[in-house]
Amino acid sequence: MISTDFTRLLGVRHPMVSAPMAGWSGGGLAGAVSAAGALGMIGVGSATPVGWIPEQAKLARGRGPFGFGLMSWVLESRPELLEAVLAEEPAAVSLSFGDPAPFVGRVREAGAITMSQVQDAGKAEAAVGAGVDVLVAQGTDAGGHTGQVGTLPLLQRVLEIGERAGKPVLAAGGIGTGRGIAGVLAMGASGAWIGTRFCATVESTGTDEAKRLILQADETATVHTRVFDLVQDIPWPEEFAGRAIRNSFSDRWHGHEARLVEQRSSVSAGFEAARGDYSEDFVYSGQAAGLIDDLPPAGELVDRMMAETEARLRACGALLGGRPC
Repeated sequence: MISTDFTRLLGVRHPMVSAPMAGWSGGGLAGAVSAAGALGMIGVGSATPVGWIPEQAKLARGRGPFGFGLMSWVLESRPELLEAVLAEEPAAVSLSFGDPAPFVGRVREAGAITMSQVQDAGKAEAAVGAGVDVLVAQGTDAGGHTGQVGTLPLLQRVLEIGERAGKPVLAAGGIGTGRGIAGVLAMGASGAWIGTRFCATVESTGTDEAKRLILQADETATVHTRVFDLVQDIPWPEEFAGRAIRNSFSDRWHGHEARLVEQRSSVSAGFEAARGDYSEDFVYSGQAAGLIDDLPPAGELVDRMMAETEARLRACGALLGGRPC
């Protein structure tokens, strides 16, 4: 086993988190990841019904520590989501995409660890100031909503901030193999936060066609865009565009956002009619899609990636004459 500040803090065997992805990561996926020794997370979206939360917690409970991911900008208008999550006694709660400060104290009172995805040094400093327990350096390589800085330079910055504050740092964005996990551990991260690779698993709740598109995609297949939020009139903060697999809709409207907003009433009707047709509908995916070519059970994936991680770290140690990397 690889022991880090993160594994000791959460009581998990492996320094790995399956990211909380609304529409993809329910209790079945989180539970399978947790049972395999990592930390499984359940993703709560902006329109998630409160009653869905205990249903998913029931699927994950008893299989190991699990957590929930929430969006801070959503909690400003839907605080009941946080209360519903805390009622399920998760081990961890992620508060990302907005100011976590108003919610950290409530999570801590409930006995959960707080985590926050940060996309630049300023957000990392703000998360430390808010009292967040674990920083997640989320690079623009990641799928779904993310910032503008690549994972490698961002992680180096956030590690400096985390070390000064005594906070574990996880790396997110573009990690799809044990090589990637070993790489961020060698840099000083306490673990890897992995999204897209877990979308392509048996237990994820994405559609079969969406999973197939991820399997077919390569590392050049995505676009970082706001068009899918704009057409649905979802008030995501402008700084967090979404990385998705390019399709005819994004090709038509990316770079023409102002015109899309002007014509939204007519465009959105056609978009809604095409839901499920992924030439128009969206599939959020990170650049790690190019590393994915199968659809395994999530527990098997955890085992495989951790075996590869350990092998790469042993090889790294051999480069240093047998000393630990």
